[in-house]
Amino acid sequence: MKRSLSGYSVGFAFAAVIALGLAGPAQAATGGDAGAAAPAAATKAQPAAKAQKDTVVAIVDGHDIHLSDVAKAAQDLPPQLQNAPPQELFPVLLNRLVDERALLVKARKAGTAKDPKVAAEMKAAADQALERAYLRALVEPKLTDAAVKAYYDAHYVKAKQPEEVKARQILVKTQQEAEKIIAQLGKGAKFSALAKKYSIDPGAKNGGELGWFTKDEMVKPFADAAFALKPGTYTKTPVHSQFGWHVIESQGKREKPVPPLADVKDQIRQQITNKAVTAALEDARKGLDIKLFNPDGTPVQGGASAAPAKN
Repeated sequence: MKRSLSGYSVGFAFAAVIALGLAGPAQAATGGDAGAAAPAAATKAQPAAKAQKDTVVAIVDGHDIHLSDVAKAAQDLPPQLQNAPPQELFPVLLNRLVDERALLVKARKAGTAKDPKVAAEMKAAADQALERAYLRALVEPKLTDAAVKAYYDAHYVKAKQPEEVKARQILVKTQQEAEKIIAQLGKGAKFSALAKKYSIDPGAKNGGELGWFTKDEMVKPFADAAFALKPGTYTKTPVHSQFGWHVIESQGKREKPVPPLADVKDQIRQQITNKAVTAALEDARKGLDIKLFNPDGTPVQGGASAAPAKN
């Protein structure tokens, strides 16, 4: 799954820049010729990467801004900058970080943090950062390649997969239209030709082809009818749903194939994360005195044991 703009794209690019020494303060800020230094740096790329320090790229009122800060800022770039070269992004990001730090210095000197509302917002932000860090510490150790593979084996390879049907349909507005189409099929008309001629479904141009699908991917009346058909047969009576009237032809039936691990890795990681977060939330409540109240101040029945929010 491609992240819109994050360390997977820009962050890795900056890692390359760091290793090759192309984003030094003077060169990046002045827009110097990166190509001139590239051959010499490339010959020593590995040693340089090992010895590379987190370079200070700006100092604002005594506060250092490091190259790693710039790489982190890359994760928040707007989509239109996604494919921009790191050498072009660097001065943009650096100046944004300088602006942010300068504003922070001014805000502190102005005593803005003394405002009760601002102080409350700062505390809430700090609390949320602490919560996220705690959850990360609990969840990340569970997201190993071994854990992902074990989940894949248990839920995909060894588990029974749902049944799939391959079908095509002709969708019309009225029952009478559907009945006329079924009559034509009975006289030997080709299903695909009738679909192209009469169906109001977007797939009509492809002869009504729907491909393979599981039962839970379709509305119930359609799914019940499609999965009841034997391959090579069609519905002899129109099937009604909220979309209109369907004539369905079954083209095949099988157990859903197990997808490659690479195709479901991100989904598995999300499942593991959800499970770990839910367990962490449940564990967090243990041993705590928790009381819940309704908006009118009355106690919530069973409030002390109310379940945590699901993710």
